Amino acid sequence: MDWIIILGAVGCLAACFAAASTGAIFTPGEWYRGLRKPSWNPPDWLFPVAWSILYLMIATAGWLVWRVEGIGTALVVWGVQLVLNAAWSMIFFGIRWLGMALAEAVLLWASILACIILFWPVSQLAAWLMVPYLVWVSFAVVLNATIWRLNPGPHPVMKWAEAGSMGQRVR
Repeated sequence: MDWIIILGAVGCLAACFAAASTGAIFTPGEWYRGLRKPSWNPPDWLFPVAWSILYLMIATAGWLVWRVEGIGTALVVWGVQLVLNAAWSMIFFGIRWLGMALAEAVLLWASILACIILFWPVSQLAAWLMVPYLVWVSFAVVLNATIWRLNPGPHPVMKWAEAGSMGQRVR
């Protein structure tokens, strides 16, 4: 097997792992458990299972596109959606800015749709691998909006943000 192809697969998996790592850094915790949520909110155990499967599909889709056209517009957009994916956990669970997380999730949704559109002429399999991700993020957008509506008002930020990691100088 060609080592370049293997390195490409490892690179796509590593990029997805990096995006997923923000979910391990910015965890739901007690604050999230204390929020009002809709009755249709999935159980906590479902999120890591769903995301593990989705990240494998996202990595595979990126790798399939990379194999055909290398680093082009489609793969750049794939990278952008990973950055947006990673940022959501920080905004929602880290900064606890529910409204901004919703706006960011809408951008994430649009970037996933753009990936599907750009992937289609390159690899229809890659495009189809992104569809469950789009469906999951569609659900997540509605869930984020509902949680924000059910929990109006300011939300205390994490201790690291209070300590000055948000651009303020700590004395």
